[in-house]
Amino acid sequence: MKFAEYKNKILNEISLTLDAVSEEKVDELTEAIRSAGRIFVDGAGRSGYMMRCFAMRLMHIGFCTYFLGETVTPGAREKDILIIGSGSGETGSLVARAKKARKIGCKIAVITISGCCSLGSLADWVIEIPAPTAKIETEYKSIQPMGNLFEQALLLTCEIMIMKIMEKTGISSDEMFKNHANLE
Repeated sequence: MKFAEYKNKILNEISLTLDAVSEEKVDELTEAIRSAGRIFVDGAGRSGYMMRCFAMRLMHIGFCTYFLGETVTPGAREKDILIIGSGSGETGSLVARAKKARKIGCKIAVITISGCCSLGSLADWVIEIPAPTAKIETEYKSIQPMGNLFEQALLLTCEIMIMKIMEKTGISSDEMFKNHANLE
């Protein structure tokens, strides 16, 4: 298959997948983020990398944001929110952290393929991105390997939430740039 053919098929897959994401649930999580104390973000593997991108943009907007596991991540407390991206919703380390966050009194949000998972049962908010993986079937099919489609849609869902927050707060890209790294 040629590059353009792959591109067209992949873009179509992403579009169909994002069309199935609930606007209402995205809006609910966006509002929860805006009213949270500190924001903790987590994910494992490639989903973790997508969530790191989200944490960075939240920081650029001006939120007090941390990715779990970093040496400068403080302890969580009530009124904080933990946002986890996980395709399966069953990754042991993520489930353990969510359970601990629940005991502390943090609110929990999960972005996953299906809310019928361990993380979904612990969450206050669940955003479902119905993308198939090698281990999870959905009504959608993908030509891409493994969890590619979920990871791509996860990044775009998070970026859309950033844009919604920018719109609601009036924060511009220029203002965000003031929080961009400058000791590079």
